[in-house]
Amino acid sequence: MAEEFEHIVRDYQDKIFRLAFSMLGDRAAAEETAQDVLVRVWKGLGAFRGEASLSTWIYTITRNTCLTALSRVGPRQVSLDEPAPRREAERHAAAGWQTAAPPDAAALLNRLPAKYRQVVALFHMQEKSYDEVARMLDLPVGTVKTYLFRARKSLAEELARQRIRKGGS
Repeated sequence: MAEEFEHIVRDYQDKIFRLAFSMLGDRAAAEETAQDVLVRVWKGLGAFRGEASLSTWIYTITRNTCLTALSRVGPRQVSLDEPAPRREAERHAAAGWQTAAPPDAAALLNRLPAKYRQVVALFHMQEKSYDEVARMLDLPVGTVKTYLFRARKSLAEELARQRIRKGGS
């Protein structure tokens, strides 16, 4: 079992951290949560029955551990100093925000309900497919697509409201 756990640590440690960071938005909290996840995986490895793939099982543990951490500290705060949110902000800038003040991506994401933030983080920031997001969150693929649609619509409406308030185009 120790050899199998070493394989898990080698193959999943970075992925666990990235998912934790995308959900928690704080490097220190993500590192702590990733360690908690690895401890839970180690303790649960003997009981793993293989009903789901190993990656799905690990991501489920990660998601649940993150949700527990979020419930203790409140909504996540996204740092634009980190690579994934910075890429998102730069992508928005390239899409036509050059002439106006860029949107506050952190504030926009934090206004989304947690279930939408999770799907957005996995799909856009972690670049997971619809099927992967569905397996990781234990949701039907149609629900993932609906959550993404609603999150995008909500973000677009908020951006439009911000432009109107600022007198933008």
